[in-house]
Parts: sequence; C-alpha cells; structure tokens
Amino acid sequence: MKSKLLNKNKIYLAIFIGLSISGYLVYSEVITTDFLKSWETVSFSSRTFFYLLLAIIMMFFRDLGYVLRLRLLTDKKLNWLQSIKVILMWEFASAVSPGVVGGSAVAMFILKKEKINLGKSTAIVFITTLLDNLFYVIAIPVIVGLIEINQLLPEGLHHYLTQFWIGYSIILAITLTLFLSLFVYPQLIQKLLLFLCKFSLLSRYKNKAKQTGADIIMASKVFTKKPLLFWIKLMTSTIFSWSSRFLVVNFILMGFIALSFQSNLLIFAKQLVMWLVLLVSPTPGGSGVAEYLFDTFLSEFIPAGALIVLTSIIWRLISYYPYLFIGAFILPKWLGKTN
Repeated sequence: MKSKLLNKNKIYLAIFIGLSISGYLVYSEVITTDFLKSWETVSFSSRTFFYLLLAIIMMFFRDLGYVLRLRLLTDKKLNWLQSIKVILMWEFASAVSPGVVGGSAVAMFILKKEKINLGKSTAIVFITTLLDNLFYVIAIPVIVGLIEINQLLPEGLHHYLTQFWIGYSIILAITLTLFLSLFVYPQLIQKLLLFLCKFSLLSRYKNKAKQTGADIIMASKVFTKKPLLFWIKLMTSTIFSWSSRFLVVNFILMGFIALSFQSNLLIFAKQLVMWLVLLVSPTPGGSGVAEYLFDTFLSEFIPAGALIVLTSIIWRLISYYPYLFIGAFILPKWLGKTN
C-alpha cells in the first residue's frame, strides 16, 4: 500500500504537474491582462500587510482546528507534534491528489503508521468527512437564507443552478450514508469490504477486510457512546477550520480594496460553490481550476488587470503551495521512520 499511495516519484510528479498548471495559467493571465501596465495601479500600504498577515493567521487557525479535531478523535493518543505532522501530511496528500480523489486513502495509511489500527483510522477519516460535509450541508441553507441564490453564481452562469443543487444533493446523500454506516448500521461497511474481496484481484485481502470491518464496528460502538459535548467540540472545531479557510480570501481582498459586510458575506458564500466545483477537479490540488474559479467567481469585487492576478497568486501562495513544500520536506524523513 505504501509503495502505491506514497511513491516518491509519483508524488513529485504530481507536485510538478500542479506547479506547471498553475504557472502556465498565471503566465497566460499576465500576458492577456497587460499585467505590467496595470501593475502601476496596484498600491501596497500598512493596511495591505495587516490583512495579509490575518490571511496567513487564518491558515494557521484552519490547521489548528483540524489538529484539535484529530486529537479528540484519537482520544489524545497522538501528541501535539504527531497530530500536527499527520494533518500536514494529510493536507499534502490532498494537495497532490485530484480533488475528486482527495487525500482520505493516504490519511488512513498515515494514521495506521501512527499506531492507530486500520479500523479506527478508517472510522476517523469517515467521521472527518462526515463533519466536513455536514458543515457544507448546514452552511448552504443558512447562506441562501441571507443571500439571494442567484448571487452565488457569476453573471452568465445562473443556468447552472440546477447542477449546483444536484451537487448539493449528492453531498447530502453522502453525508446521510456516512452517518448511517457509522452510527446506525456499521456492519454495512464490513459487508461492503467482504463483497469487494469476492473479486479475484482482491480475494487475498479477505482476512484483512474482515478484521478491518470488525475494527470499524468496534470503533463505531466507541464513538456512538461518546457524550454530546464530544460531538459539539468536534463540530465547533470543524466550523472553526472551514470558516478560517474561507476567510483567507476575504482578508486578502480586504488588503487591497474596501469591502462592505454584505460583500464579505457574498465572497464567503461564493467560496462554498467554488469548493463544490473543486471537489470534482481532475488536477492535483485543483491546480488551474482553483485559479480559474477565483477569477470567474470573484472578479466582480476586484478591478480588472494586475490586481486580480496578484490576489489569485497570493491566495494560492498562502493556502496551497506551503503544503507542497512542507510535505515534500517531511515525506522522505517520515517514510524512513515508518518502514
């Protein structure tokens, strides 16, 4: 599993592809927007650096929420340093994986290597996915109650509202399925694993699948007995993380332009739609797709020209590229220690 999921050559290739796509898109934007001429209109001030600092802090807060959540889910069996390392590796895996794949499979492997049995590791990854999806499922109706639904999509793309609600319905269905699988009928996961092992290519994993299924059932029983306060803490850390993630963009834009509360709310809301699109991105970490979405969804708030290119670059520099370089640095040492 290690050689397939964490093969160094494949990971570095994914990093190269991600950087190349982003670099090409930025280059194209610079050429088509007469970047150098419009650069003169961009001004930096103490306000700019203040809000950019807040944007960086939001990224720390995002990961802090994930670390707190992981510590809760592992009953603090992972210390702070282990938890931080797992989250960074998890984010790295997501950064080098297509959005449609994500880093969940690698996350299970990482947790297992940190002495969390595969069944509980799987349950933890499922619960984090459930909580992330639940945030989205709850946030959309709240946002729609505050903002007219047509405002969530850029001008000219309102006819995609049907597809948006289809995507939302899929997320809702996945959330319900995860909830039922973990807390109502966990035997379903074991039966699914054993069914997959009926195929000849997977038949040799039958005993492991049976044990993993049993571990998931055991983990499910443990999590089901957790008090309400435990789940409130988990959901609070999830909301904290996702809100921090989205506020990165708000603070970057506020560093260059004045935004009203309503505009900030709309920018936050638009990112919920952007996230749904990034989920099905075929490129590593949504490279290229993310920059395109930033331009398409947020251009109404940003003067055309250099500023829209600059803010897009800053967004990716803060929220994406650090995980590539941190992960590339941690990965070789981590693999060496977990052989």
